[in-house]
Amino acid sequence: MNLKPKKQQLLGLLPNALVQTHGPRHGNARFLSFDDGPDPEYTPRLLDLLAESGAHASFFVVGRKAELHPAVVERIVAEGHLLGNHSFWHHQFAQMSLREQVVELDRTDEVLAAFDQHPFHRIRPPQGCLSLPLLLHLARRCRSIAYWSYDSLDYQHKSGAELAARMHKHPPIAGDIVLMHDDGDCATDALRTLLPQWRASGHEFHALPPEAA
Repeated sequence: MNLKPKKQQLLGLLPNALVQTHGPRHGNARFLSFDDGPDPEYTPRLLDLLAESGAHASFFVVGRKAELHPAVVERIVAEGHLLGNHSFWHHQFAQMSLREQVVELDRTDEVLAAFDQHPFHRIRPPQGCLSLPLLLHLARRCRSIAYWSYDSLDYQHKSGAELAARMHKHPPIAGDIVLMHDDGDCATDALRTLLPQWRASGHEFHALPPEAA
């Protein structure tokens, strides 16, 4: 489960200020992150679970969904989680020009700024699609990209119980940024089993640091 494809390994060689693939490896911290929300049905249930567990996380939200479900975004911010930029429409970045990609990211920053008063937000492109032109553009603008070191593969599972069993067998290690999704119940169902076990083992769950203004 703790998959680190070649792309992640290469990105891990870049400065942390530009691309972060994992957090500090010392200590007990893990970093849960959720893509593709906010969802008015599934995200609140996940937020309930995180609050019960005393865990904080990072939510890489789709700009258009944030516009449609502002109360969910407000709750994410109010409860101490990080808002991240996951593009405006969640289109396939591999099929878009650099200009189109940048327009999506800038538009989402504007939407999210109304919720957390931060002009810029850490970026996670849809499907992790990070081309060299986009990487260079973001580097020139001193933007921060948040990748991951542990792909839960929750999008491949129909059952939260199956996912929990696999993640229990191959758990994230200290410093891992865990990729999950909040546009369905699979991650929440798995974490309902896993979080109490992990917390009993001394694991802590933090949001990623925000992008510097």
